[in-house]
Amino acid sequence: MAGDIQLTCSDCGQEFIFTAADQAFFQERGYSTPKRCKTCRMAKKNVQGGGGGYRSASSQGTPVICSGCGQPTTVPFEPRGDRPVFCRDCYQARKGSGGGSRERGRY
Repeated sequence: MAGDIQLTCSDCGQEFIFTAADQAFFQERGYSTPKRCKTCRMAKKNVQGGGGGYRSASSQGTPVICSGCGQPTTVPFEPRGDRPVFCRDCYQARKGSGGGSRERGRY
């Protein structure tokens, strides 16, 4: 096993230690030598959504104005602009009242 290596972070310019244990971990998983210190890697990961997947993206939401009540809210998708967007309460009220044309005449 190799010894510890001192590297320089490409983001902040600070030196950091790439330990022998970390080297073994990276090699075992096929990762390349890190270019950033742990602090900068974590910061970049947080900026990019923390690991990807739909869950992290939808947890932030997109700020919009509800088409029903006019109040600011967030929705877990990017609105297209050609359809109204509702807050949770207005959406539930419309859904419960049979606001969708597809629901009528189904029975």
